[in-house]
Amino acid sequence: MNSPLPDAQYHFRVIERALARIDEADGSPVSLGDLAASLGMSAAHFQKVFSAWVGVSPKRYQQYLSLDLARELLAQRMPLDAVADHAGLSGSGRLHDLFLRWEAMSPGEYARGGAGLTIRWGWFPSPFGEVLAMGTQRGLCGLAFAADTGRDAAFADLAARWPRAEFVEDPDAIAGWVEAALGQRGETCLHMIGAPFQIKVWEALLQIPSGQVTTYSDIADAIGHPRAVRAVGTAVGRNPVSWLIPCHRALRKSGGLGGYHWGLPVKRAMLAWEAARREAG
Repeated sequence: MNSPLPDAQYHFRVIERALARIDEADGSPVSLGDLAASLGMSAAHFQKVFSAWVGVSPKRYQQYLSLDLARELLAQRMPLDAVADHAGLSGSGRLHDLFLRWEAMSPGEYARGGAGLTIRWGWFPSPFGEVLAMGTQRGLCGLAFAADTGRDAAFADLAARWPRAEFVEDPDAIAGWVEAALGQRGETCLHMIGAPFQIKVWEALLQIPSGQVTTYSDIADAIGHPRAVRAVGTAVGRNPVSWLIPCHRALRKSGGLGGYHWGLPVKRAMLAWEAARREAG
């Protein structure tokens, strides 16, 4: 990825490797010295890089990875209809220092299975492992994390959603959007390609502030279909633009993490990352 931020790619890879090392410990704390040594860095330099990205120390971040985090976040959740920042599909939302614009594909366009669309794609480093990004001329239409599924499965999964589109490997064409999305700075665009009911669910997900969570039943209430909890869960799982359309912020009413299309370790890391940044901010 050609980054306008000189250290962006380096930082992404450091954090990606650090999170993998923390995850391998399976809940056992990893000391700052051990983490730094495993990355071939001094403790002071590693802590500086990690804290710059996450906002807290590696030790504090590991505390956020505890199994109780989901329940703690759920207890603090805000009803979706109380979020004042929402401006609709034609509006905009703010995530940290990221300015996000989005628009939805029309039902007719969706029914055509992507016919007439050129979707450009590429692989990029991220704090949560390699991410496959896809985009049309209007914005990002897919973000898939391959740490759990592998590259081939992630690509097949996204490509199958728009079977009649033309796919062109061209990471440079979408690099600016991807970089803004992953770095949470600047401006990026989303092109939401889905059925009308799915679009409603994804629009509701966009209302959930970073560092907070909601439940599938709350989403069903917010879109005016209180009995459609199962259908909401299916639509959440079909979200093609993970991270930006934050399906990782949807939990079971019990406080359990529920499922996650790209693997529960990725969901857990995303929630911990956001909770830590919220505390630091």
